[in-house]
Amino acid sequence: MAPWDASQYLKFEDQRTRPAMDLLARIALAAPARVIDLGCGPGNSTALLAARWPAAHIAGLDNAPDMLATARRAHPAVSWIDGDIAGWSPIERYDVVYSNAALQWVPDHTTLLPRLLASVAPGGVLAVQMPRNGDAPAHRLMRELAADGPWAGQLAGRSRAHVQAPGFYYDLLSPQARAVDLWETEYQQIMAEPAAILEWVKGTALRPFLEPLSQDHRAAFMTRYRAALERAYEPQADGRIIFPFRRLFLICRV
Repeated sequence: MAPWDASQYLKFEDQRTRPAMDLLARIALAAPARVIDLGCGPGNSTALLAARWPAAHIAGLDNAPDMLATARRAHPAVSWIDGDIAGWSPIERYDVVYSNAALQWVPDHTTLLPRLLASVAPGGVLAVQMPRNGDAPAHRLMRELAADGPWAGQLAGRSRAHVQAPGFYYDLLSPQARAVDLWETEYQQIMAEPAAILEWVKGTALRPFLEPLSQDHRAAFMTRYRAALERAYEPQADGRIIFPFRRLFLICRV
């Protein structure tokens, strides 16, 4: 897959950080000693954890070099770890295992989520936010376009969304947790124009589709996709676009 680009991701830092804030606000722990942010990206969500619990040992884990380099420059006091969530197995358990918009990239949630919950210390919390927006026009259109063009063979199976319905996570984790809190929020994100939606998905969901394409095919894909976005998202009276984005939140108390 194409490398993660921190500058592209942070073009929408405010919108991407808001769900991280909403998840953090529902964690009812006063003074955890050990906190880790799995899939920390450029450190925007990790910085929230450090501000909430300044006395805690805060760590951020990611496997994207550009994301980690950006995080280290911005927040040198945090312990940054180069690692993969799929293989993460800590020696010591954490009071808060937190992950904002990362686990959707990791397969096999049936195995992954119980393993992450097992890494939480007694009295601690597993807190997760994942996009669950795969049926929205922006995501549906990229899959349809991938299957309809000279690139169809290259792009077969490139979608990486692994997020299940809320009931799946409740049934999976409630036998091992003291309490499970689940909710969804659909954010009504205001974009300047349809091209802004394209810039949004270029930083995340569009990456697997663009990565294997030649320069010419990539340009053609982007042209067709942008035109499809303009048809799917009608402007408001002032010309701006409302871009609904649904996210699933999960907090498990151990």
